[in-house]
Parts: sequence; C-alpha cells; structure tokens
Amino acid sequence: MQVSEAKLEGKEVYHIKGKGKSTGLLHLFFKVDDRYETYIDRTTVKPYRFIRDIDEGGHTKDIQIDFNHDTRTAVINDKKHNKVESMDIEPSTQDMMSAFYHLRTIVDIKTLKKGDEFKLPMFFDKENFDFKLKFLGRDTIRTKFGKVPALEFRPYVQSGRVFKEEESLTVWISDDENKMPLKIKAKLAVGSLTADLDAFKGLKYQFKTLP
Repeated sequence: MQVSEAKLEGKEVYHIKGKGKSTGLLHLFFKVDDRYETYIDRTTVKPYRFIRDIDEGGHTKDIQIDFNHDTRTAVINDKKHNKVESMDIEPSTQDMMSAFYHLRTIVDIKTLKKGDEFKLPMFFDKENFDFKLKFLGRDTIRTKFGKVPALEFRPYVQSGRVFKEEESLTVWISDDENKMPLKIKAKLAVGSLTADLDAFKGLKYQFKTLP
C-alpha cells in the first residue's frame, strides 16, 4: 500500500493505492490480480473517488466511483460494461480503502479494550451497508524487522467468491502512533492468504521493535 499527497480537481487529497496478487500454487488455481485506489480529503478523511480494477478467478471488474458528499450521491462508472449510474449514499460514507484509513485516525490505541467494535457507513458494489471492525486484543508478532507489539483486528467481510466466511480476515497493525499495517491473514474460498510488511519509509513516528 502507498500513500501520497495529491490534488484531485483542485482539492487537496491523500492518494492511497493498494495492490494484491496471488502467487505460487494459488495463482495456478485461483488467480487474483487486484488494484484499488482512493482519493480522500486531507481534512475530513472522506473519499472523493474510489477505483476498483480486479481479476479474481476470471471474474473481472473495472469501476470508478465519484462521491459527492454535499448531495449524498455516488456516480458509478462501470468501464467494463460502459455504464454510468448514480445512487444515493449515507452521510459520511466511506469506500473500502478509505474506511481503514479513517479508522486509523479515530481509534485511540491508549483506550482500546478487547471486544471494542467500530462501525462506519460504507458504499461497496452499489450497496450501502455498515462496515464493522472488532478489536481482538494486543499481540506480539514476528516480522522481518524483529518482534513488534501489535493490535489485532477482525474486519467483517462479505463471504462468497473470494472470502470463505464473514470472519475470514484478520489484520495486525503496530501498537504505536504509526498504526502501520504489519500482517494480514485470510481464509479464501480456495486456499488461504498471508501478507507481511516488506518495507516502509516516511513514518511520522519512530518504529520500535522488541529485543
């Protein structure tokens, strides 16, 4: 995942890009090649634009969504089918990627208690729903940089084509003010996935490891 400062139609935004690819044997049986992007306001942390370009086991989508939070509408441009439509959204709606960034800004790690849940309105696949994230507790995980204190979360995802069940995804972020993603584990409809932090730069706070 990459985060950079940018401008979108004259607005000061953060441009967040994420990519996911299957490797090894999984790639032979269930190819995953996904690209996600979001442009969020630097002050309100609301998304202006969301891009989803995916290939999951031959199921492909190429969609751009532009959000207007003043009129509470989303314009969906389905580039694969050359179709554009507008739908109503909830106040302060987030997209799939901006939701995680938004939660990082509002979660106070000092007061977190096991079992705490956070909900946000989200718009995904032409549908408004509540995105839920549950705090599972504190942990220490091994990374290529050493042992790192971590916060373990459970995002509730849509079961079906990619994820095996609603509770298939677990995310660990650093237990410090960076709140940096460290590890992701997922039970997929076919096989499983593990992603570990490989590199980082430009952190605001010092990244600490345990002896």
